[in-house]
Amino acid sequence: MAVQFCSDEQMERLRSYPDIGREELIRFFTLTRKDLGFIDNSSRGGGRGSAARLGLAVQLCTLPWLGFVPDDIRSVPQAAVQRLANQLAVFPGALEQYGRRAQTRSDHLKLVLKYLG
Repeated sequence: MAVQFCSDEQMERLRSYPDIGREELIRFFTLTRKDLGFIDNSSRGGGRGSAARLGLAVQLCTLPWLGFVPDDIRSVPQAAVQRLANQLAVFPGALEQYGRRAQTRSDHLKLVLKYLG
């Protein structure tokens, strides 16, 4: 007999992002020069565009903030998307195109885990 580890409500929280406060936004969604270099170097090798760069940045910032990356990466708070898009000089709406290839999200998460150590 299967036992449910988390309630449906807890599972939903793991699939999406919580609200974010100003301090968290600044602390976790500010890219360093090193972070920008990582995103640019990772992007160059695969010929990735704005959506991939922004999605990679979202994962890079989310992991230290939450300790995991929710399933629905597009549910990241809009303020975080806007902040990252400004730093990357990309259109915030590009995130809607992120992850069209099935492996993109998991490939990026592997890169982020390796980068963060």
